[in-house]
Parts: sequence; C-alpha cells; structure tokens
Amino acid sequence: MLSPLEPSSGKLLISEPFLNDPNFRRSVVLIAEYSELGTLGFVLNHKSNLLLSDLLPDLEHADFPVYFGGPVATDTVHFIHRCYDKMNDGEEIAPGIYWGGNFETLSILLKNNSVSPEEVKFFVGYSGWGEDQLADEIRENTWIVSDQYHADVVFSDNEEEVWREVIINLGPKYAHLSNFPQNPNLN
Repeated sequence: MLSPLEPSSGKLLISEPFLNDPNFRRSVVLIAEYSELGTLGFVLNHKSNLLLSDLLPDLEHADFPVYFGGPVATDTVHFIHRCYDKMNDGEEIAPGIYWGGNFETLSILLKNNSVSPEEVKFFVGYSGWGEDQLADEIRENTWIVSDQYHADVVFSDNEEEVWREVIINLGPKYAHLSNFPQNPNLN
C-alpha cells in the first residue's frame, strides 16, 4: 500500500479520475511553493491554444506552447525550467527543476534559439490553495500526492499521457485508474 505523502514543493498533485472541476479534470499539478499559509502550483497538462509569442510579441519566434497553470491570476505568465546551466537563476523546487528566474536572460536565450520546449514550460495563471484548503481537499480524496515521477514528465507536451504516466507510477493500487475513460457514461 502506498503511504500517504504530505504535500511539499516539488511534489505532484494528481486529480482523482472523476473530478468534475474543469480547471483540474485529469490534471497533474507541480507544487512550486508550499507553506502553512498556502500552496502554489502549475497544472502541467492543460495546454492552451496560445504560443508564448502570442502573449509576448517581442519574442516573435518563441513558438513555445503555453499551459493553463490554474485559475488564479490568469493575466500573469510563469515558467519552470531545467536549464539552470544556461539561466544561472531560478528556485530549485525538485531535483533539476527550477521555478522562475531572470526573464531577461530567458528572453535572450529564446531569441537565440538556445532553449527548447523540453527545457522550459510556460503557464498563464497558477493554481493556489489557502491555508488548510489543500489539506482538506486531500482528506476528501480529491488529490493524490506523489513524488514518483521523472523530470521528462514535467516537460512533456502529451496532456493525457502525463496524467496516465503519473498514475501508473503510483504502483498497482492506482494503475488501474489510468484506464478509466474520462466519461464512463460514454462506454
């Protein structure tokens, strides 16, 4: 049996298969910041129809996909990366995965085609929980907390596969959930 994990920076929140909230349906959230005051994270597998160049016209050739990080502050852009060697900045939230950093440096790297979508992921908005809110949702079985993942999953652009892979990585107790249809009524 998988022992329940406490949420913390760098862990994943995996939505239960039948969560009806459209903001979090079959979502995988990377926790970027966790404290007793609240939690901030980014939905890794809800891609928007936008490219970074749509949001930031100065980066006209930055054809990086943009993801919906969550329903909070959707007028903001955030990023995670795994190219600290190029950026020399960012807060490490999991081994080799960094949140934020100097955007001017990143802009130069983008303009020079020195980074790829496999190294940097962009989000509009973020997911946020107030004090005790996430703990309550975990007790209600809305979320499964996991630290069983590879960095490649975080930077994957295959939305459905991200959710399936992290579910399977939880072990046999949860693996069967990965085959549940999104809408069981359509079976």
